[in-house]
Amino acid sequence: MASPPAKVVLYNPRAVFFTMPLALVALASALDRGRFAPLIVDGRLEPDPVARLVHECRDALALGVTVLTGAPLGDALAVTRAVKRALPELRVVWGGWHPSLFPRECLEQEPAVDAVVIGQGEEALSGLLGRWQGAEPLEGLAGAAWRRGRRVVTGPPRALRDLSAFPAHDYDLIPVERYFLAKRRRQLDYVSSQGCRFRCSFCADPGVYKRGWSGLAPERVADEAAALWRRHAFEELAFQDETFFTQPARVTALAEAFLVRELRFTWTATLRADQGARMDDALYALLRRSGLRRVMVGVEAGSQERLDWMQKDATVEQVLLTAERLARHDLAAIFNFIVGFPGEPRESVEATLALLKRLRRLSPRFETPVFFYRPYPGTPIAEAARAGGYELPADLDGWAAFDYVGSRGPWVSAELQAHVERLQFYARHAWGPGGAWRLPLRAAARWRVERDIYSWPVEKWVLERLRPPAPRS
Repeated sequence: MASPPAKVVLYNPRAVFFTMPLALVALASALDRGRFAPLIVDGRLEPDPVARLVHECRDALALGVTVLTGAPLGDALAVTRAVKRALPELRVVWGGWHPSLFPRECLEQEPAVDAVVIGQGEEALSGLLGRWQGAEPLEGLAGAAWRRGRRVVTGPPRALRDLSAFPAHDYDLIPVERYFLAKRRRQLDYVSSQGCRFRCSFCADPGVYKRGWSGLAPERVADEAAALWRRHAFEELAFQDETFFTQPARVTALAEAFLVRELRFTWTATLRADQGARMDDALYALLRRSGLRRVMVGVEAGSQERLDWMQKDATVEQVLLTAERLARHDLAAIFNFIVGFPGEPRESVEATLALLKRLRRLSPRFETPVFFYRPYPGTPIAEAARAGGYELPADLDGWAAFDYVGSRGPWVSAELQAHVERLQFYARHAWGPGGAWRLPLRAAARWRVERDIYSWPVEKWVLERLRPPAPRS
């Protein structure tokens, strides 16, 4: 009689967002169900993740953890160490962004981790689990690293596979309705492509996927979306692709497939400014008819010199052209900016803020969040900051405490931080949506923004006192 499939527990660490754990869903969906029985545990949905994991792992072959730098890494460390103390014989494998960038450091610095998966993990994890199941050595395993005694061994690199080679994501592995409740909207997350062909020097993607990209065929995406919509009745499909609009012909075919199937949901995706500038009005109109309502555009900077320095491979003119077309077709957009790079002159910051204000004027449906640069490990700008004397964290606990949200580097003054945060507040209210009660605030905000006067931000203090920001979950 055949042995029952080996249980494999996959853990998603706690974080401040509730995007569905699609990386783990992808890994679990690709496992041979005749050999392995995957179970996904999401720390964001658990009152006591450690207790749940210890319970589930007592009869498991292995525990897999997806690890992102920052707070999720802190939770991954705490949970991994606690479970390993309770179950010292349990094998633990890490995957995700941080281990993919630093496989050796993860294994050298954390004895509770037995192996790591590097980059695209479906085949590497399956191979790793198969060897553990058969008590076979890991020698030659591509896309992974492990210990041999006290020495870390890294297998050969594994090439990026076409996503079409993998099965559809099995959403029955996660409690979809609980994510709808956590998000406070019926928004389903979905990934139709992987990787990015661009080379932005602040981003870790080129280091993980080596500028490779692979996308599912439009017909497959439309068929899967239709089946998921009928089953889960979501209102919005959120494409979590790094660069969704990489192939215009693919996007066109997908929009047409949505229309043919009469799918009554809206959708959102990422869009580069250079991609948006190359799309004509006919395509924008088609996308809107198919349900597109919002895009996210990584602008990063308002100075062409700064964009060229970070190897963005886009222009300020393309940003404006894309914004004008989005506004013309009544599409919402989130234009993300980054300021406070090491050595960034004040005029560069002001050019970014000037572009922010210009975009805000184009549409009340535009948002323009500004983030202060923090060095992401393994990226060219981070390494340049290190070479310039900035001390990056030296160990996993240090990277776990490295906060990317609401923080700034030591090269950003408190005065600049206050200036940027106040401008963001007033720009949001100067041209944002709202009823008649907002008219006095809108008038005051526009007066301030037009003159760049942000001292004594009484309106900001009053509004924040009346409506304090929601606590981070």
